[in-house]
Amino acid sequence: MLGLELVVVLGVAVLLCGVLSKRLRVSQPVLQLAVGVVLGFVPALRAVQFPPDVVLLLFLPALLYWESLNTSLRAIRRSLRGIVLVSTLLVIATAGAVAAVAHALGLMWGPAWVLGAAVAPTDATALAAVERLLPHRNLTILKAESLVNDGTALVVYGVAAGVTVGDIHLSVATVSGRVLLAYLGGAAAGALVAWLSILLLRRLTDPLLVNVLALLAPFAAYLIAESVEASGVLAVVVAGLAVSQASPRLVAAASRSQGYALWALATYLLNGTLFVLVGLELQSAVRGLTSTALASALITVLAVSVTLVVVRIAFLFLSAYAIRAIDRRPEQLLRRVSDRSRIVAGLSGFRGAVSLAVALSVPATLDSGAPFPDRDTIVFVTTGVIVLTLVAQGMVLPAVVRWAQLPPDTTVDSERRLAEIAATREALAALDGLATTIGAEVETADRLREEYEQHLRVLTAIPALDDDPDDQVAADSAEVLRRHRRATELRLALLARKRATVIRLRDENTIDDTVLRQIQARLDHEETRLTRVDKTE
Repeated sequence: MLGLELVVVLGVAVLLCGVLSKRLRVSQPVLQLAVGVVLGFVPALRAVQFPPDVVLLLFLPALLYWESLNTSLRAIRRSLRGIVLVSTLLVIATAGAVAAVAHALGLMWGPAWVLGAAVAPTDATALAAVERLLPHRNLTILKAESLVNDGTALVVYGVAAGVTVGDIHLSVATVSGRVLLAYLGGAAAGALVAWLSILLLRRLTDPLLVNVLALLAPFAAYLIAESVEASGVLAVVVAGLAVSQASPRLVAAASRSQGYALWALATYLLNGTLFVLVGLELQSAVRGLTSTALASALITVLAVSVTLVVVRIAFLFLSAYAIRAIDRRPEQLLRRVSDRSRIVAGLSGFRGAVSLAVALSVPATLDSGAPFPDRDTIVFVTTGVIVLTLVAQGMVLPAVVRWAQLPPDTTVDSERRLAEIAATREALAALDGLATTIGAEVETADRLREEYEQHLRVLTAIPALDDDPDDQVAADSAEVLRRHRRATELRLALLARKRATVIRLRDENTIDDTVLRQIQARLDHEETRLTRVDKTE
């Protein structure tokens, strides 16, 4: 029954952290880690193990795929050079620096490199702790980096663990071959799954089947890549980015609405569960620490955590100034950011469950049958680094963001308004022709024209409030918005009255529960539309 009990306990923990996060104004990942540590004191939960395959095969593909679907490909193209540098060279440099520090503190070189590979990659899911603090552009670059750097870290880990165990002979050819296979094979597997997904999306119309395909795609990409020893991480990312470009033309509105609700709930639960399990694993790591004294292990945790931040900040500064010296093109000037912004990016490199999964993947024995040296220390230090980076950096980062005075990024808001205005104007221009083709009544077309014109007046009134120096224009725009909001409030009030009436009819046995659900679904859809539009405006 422990499996069922664990499901309930994890669910309650995620729910409790969600409630407390808003009241205490503490990020959910930090609370989830704390709850996981507390749960580790429960005797029945001490036997819970955290198999690395659970993260690598169940959690990771789904989370990476959803992040890929919601990542801006245009933003990645604009910052591709920087993203490639931090996803490859920074990961290798970080792994090497951590290995040197760990070796200086007593670990052999093989285990030290394994530890470096485990903690080198930043984690996309851990960025939830700071998502609301950073401008859109900064957050997009951090997410893109986190989506790709896992593949580099896993290659470094595979080489370091293989050499230590005795499976791999270290050479330039071996390392180069593994890198090429990981990246090229992973990209090819992702492209194949994306092509098959797009092919099926052209033929599927049932929303349930469309979303079954969406759930299947990341696991298929990961499986195909891993079966040829390529990067499953890169395969999932490539598949997600490719599908995100094609799906808007192929997926119907009903499928999108259902899929968004499904993925939002699933990723929330997966993220929350991961951080609770990381906290739970910290207890197990402390109890399993045998080869190293606890005080020494804690010093290693602190030293590695400091190394991660120092190396990251130093790399961001050195790479930026190197690019400035090499690339003198005028457009390069537009991409420059302040030094304070680099400090923020340096402190935003959180570690997460992927690092723990790598540490737990360390083999128990060598080819000779001897125990893998310092495996317990690797697991403990990795878990400690995850907790320390999330808690310490998570507490410091808000103050650093305020100090950095990052310029507000209004690109998304302005581009959304531009798109809505253009779409509404083109719809108005096509209204008469479409009404004639469909055979709609004149009254219907006039009513729709009035609604669209009112919506257009609201959209054009918003920038006037911010940018127009004419007080009269600003006053007129404010009045347009006030009228629109009052109309929205009235519509919502009427929907609430209709909903209450339908519920009363059900309670009086005048209508069946099935009828209630059908009508309530339409009312809920209309309420969601109204509230969503009102928030965006």
